[in-house]
Amino acid sequence: MNASAAVAAAVVPAAGRGERLGPGAPKALRELGGVPLLVHAVRALARSRAVGLVVVAAPADGVAEVVALLDSHGLDDKDIRVVAGGATRQDSVRLGLAAIPDDVGIVLVHDAARPLVPVEVVDAVAAAVRAGAPAVVPAVPLADTVKRVEPNPGGAEPVLDTPERATLRAVQTPQGFDRATLVEVHAKALAEEAAGGADAPSVTDDAGLVERYGGTVVVVPGHEEAFKVTRPLDLVLAEAVLARRRAADAY
Repeated sequence: MNASAAVAAAVVPAAGRGERLGPGAPKALRELGGVPLLVHAVRALARSRAVGLVVVAAPADGVAEVVALLDSHGLDDKDIRVVAGGATRQDSVRLGLAAIPDDVGIVLVHDAARPLVPVEVVDAVAAAVRAGAPAVVPAVPLADTVKRVEPNPGGAEPVLDTPERATLRAVQTPQGFDRATLVEVHAKALAEEAAGGADAPSVTDDAGLVERYGGTVVVVPGHEEAFKVTRPLDLVLAEAVLARRRAADAY
């Protein structure tokens, strides 16, 4: 892998609304410690020496706003580009991927709603791809027992079985990929979707696409502070973590 290919680019899909946080601004633009989640997430990626470019996929009608937002927070020491995202997360990742120069061989995909991911997690994911893994996810062990149930929204749900907790992991981002692998699985998913097949892919992360099409995904250690801000209570926890970091001059 040449020098250019060894430097990662990161895609941040940030075009979603984030309804579970309630009405208002898109989730990526909600504030944490007076700074939008998106800015925190981009800063977390930019701190890594492994990342040379960050591409933000913004709402199609908000590209100029996101550019101005990032500029206003002094994110000018690394190559940061903003493109119009799509209707789905998958669309936004694909559009962000298209904006990455062809000579970049490692691509990270990071949720804007994970604003506090430590730089060592970013570094570890990029390093694992650089070492030859086609797809890498950071993850943490589960603290709770998990039950698999027969879904019955709003009612009692019969338990089907109890998976062995030691074999389970809660997956985080950034997820890392050999660029050719990520391009290939997105092309396959797009073709399936265009064909209108009943079995068209419905996955919640890019590693899921790699798994769907028979690729190998490996896990590296994640971090408890890389949690996803999805509900109001998550924002309260994130504020506490950020306050602790600032008190320790670690942020």
